[in-house]
Amino acid sequence: MAVRSEALSLADRIGARTVAGLMALVIGSILVFGVGLANSQALHDAAHDTRHSYGFPCH
Repeated sequence: MAVRSEALSLADRIGARTVAGLMALVIGSILVFGVGLANSQALHDAAHDTRHSYGFPCH
């Protein structure tokens, strides 16, 4: 059984890491700011301590 392996170039690896990092940043920002600015009291209370630990004001 032959195993085919293709090595990614440095540019491809950096590009893949950049895309993954940007996606993590976008998803994290949506979670922090979306929950942080939500009107629901339950969501506000759930995120309260996390927001303060990151220095995100909520009051």
